[in-house]
Amino acid sequence: APRSDCGAPAMRELFIYYRLQSIHAAAAEALVIGFQAQLRRQYPTLIPRLLRRADPEVDGQQTWMETYSTDPMREPSGVTAELEAAIAAQAAVLAPLLDGPRHTEVFSACVS
Repeated sequence: APRSDCGAPAMRELFIYYRLQSIHAAAAEALVIGFQAQLRRQYPTLIPRLLRRADPEVDGQQTWMETYSTDPMREPSGVTAELEAAIAAQAAVLAPLLDGPRHTEVFSACVS
């Protein structure tokens, strides 16, 4: 059975959310898919995902989230500071399409 281990150092995962106008959704999706593929080539242990809030649009806006984790068998510490910086650098291409900043949250798994 999984056990809770929130006190010990654990694998870092990133959750990055932002808003954009629905009219920019197709362009933004292409950019994110492209830079996530590039990041996976550079960092083979990386596991990126792109999510879109399931709720209806509000004022023509959508809320999106990118998640980044690593294969725990190959990179047990998770997303390093170097990898986090590489993600931010690649994601800079999205800036003209966003309504506001990208918000990055860092979490560690309590259950393994």
